[in-house]
Amino acid sequence: MTQDELKKAVAAAAIEMVKPAIFDGEIIGIGTGSTANFFIDLLAEFRDDIKGTVASSEASAQRLRSHGIEVIELNDAGTLGVYVDGADESNSHLELIKGGGAALTREKIVAAASKKFICIADESKLVDQLGAFPLPVEVIPMARSYVARELLKMGGNPVYREGVVTDNGNIILDVYDFMIATPQKTEEEINAIVGVVTNGLFALRPADVLLLGTSNGVREITP
Repeated sequence: MTQDELKKAVAAAAIEMVKPAIFDGEIIGIGTGSTANFFIDLLAEFRDDIKGTVASSEASAQRLRSHGIEVIELNDAGTLGVYVDGADESNSHLELIKGGGAALTREKIVAAASKKFICIADESKLVDQLGAFPLPVEVIPMARSYVARELLKMGGNPVYREGVVTDNGNIILDVYDFMIATPQKTEEEINAIVGVVTNGLFALRPADVLLLGTSNGVREITP
């Protein structure tokens, strides 16, 4: 199976897992990225049954609206029934690295506001230790150099993501050469640097379920 076929398979499995929340009238959180896009496209079949969705990026909101699916603001939604999103990496504890699409802050907010977080990914994303994928850090623009120096002290190699401005008006530093032995501790330490909005470690609030697309079908993994 191609990578896109694996992504479509996990998106379809996520639809089955989300159906009860849809028919119970719960609002659905929607993530960002290529795998989330497959989920959005399949979700269109249920546009008349969905009470509403909250999107973690402007791009996802536009895709949802293009299918006739209502998008509402999180401030008006309250607690979400379920959040579905992809990941750049996941370990066996379902601690994640996210933010390859620069939507990490809004993704983290929507995940925090959701009762259940379903992560959908292909099998290449499951790793023994996080860090082979560069860790995104969203930073207030004026703090870019200061934050970069602090990340260097932590042992990483921060690189400014040229030409990228987040939906929040900030910039991204991608931290290379930074294998992460203690994800929860590292998430807290980076977030404590003044000027950091948040980082792409989803360890303090990991996924509840990982649907992993493999050549042998979709695996369901829980911590």
